[in-house]
Amino acid sequence: MKILETQPKLVEQVHRAILEEISGGKLRPGSRIIQEQIAKELGVSRQPVQQALALLRNQGVLRDAPGRGLLVAPLDVKYVRNMYDMRAVIEGLACRRAAELNAKQAKTKGPALIRAGRKAVAAGAYNAMISADMAFHHFIYLLSENPFIAPAMEAHWTNTQRVMGGVLVNEEQPRNVWGQHEAMLEAIAAGDAQKAEELGRQHISQAADFMIQRLQENGPAVEVEEITI
Repeated sequence: MKILETQPKLVEQVHRAILEEISGGKLRPGSRIIQEQIAKELGVSRQPVQQALALLRNQGVLRDAPGRGLLVAPLDVKYVRNMYDMRAVIEGLACRRAAELNAKQAKTKGPALIRAGRKAVAAGAYNAMISADMAFHHFIYLLSENPFIAPAMEAHWTNTQRVMGGVLVNEEQPRNVWGQHEAMLEAIAAGDAQKAEELGRQHISQAADFMIQRLQENGPAVEVEEITI
């Protein structure tokens, strides 16, 4: 029973470690990753690495490499657009329900998340910026009191992390979204459900336009490289 309890957590940790390297720009599109090398770098057995890599492959983050192993898949613009379209609807719903149900909690607990996000931007720390962004949106999911939202968004966030990382590493001055986040939080804290939903959808739609424009400008690199974490 102990193995059954701890093994999923280890797989999650390996999954997170690999995804952070991808979103942080160390593992770029076309980078080859090999199971044995990653297991050695992380100091774990091959089994949790195999499971984490299989999950990332199923999520479209990795694809089969010529010969053996896997490589980081190029970012597909159409896929990114479809993903953000779905996010806009779900995020809007979460903001609306948060405003209807938990305006007080938004007012008292939300500002700390805004400060953390702005601190990460000021420091230029890519992974911290992504983590702060995720924390803010998951806070809204919690306030919505809809238990289906966070699980439904899990796969979206795996790919959102990757898209954000792929854009951030090429930006001299990262886009600061915390003004938008603050406006969303203020609408929720005021109990203005309609405005909160509109701002939530608008925030995601604008993010989609920005990310897609940057991806098209930079173009996905597909040259295969031998890189490990």
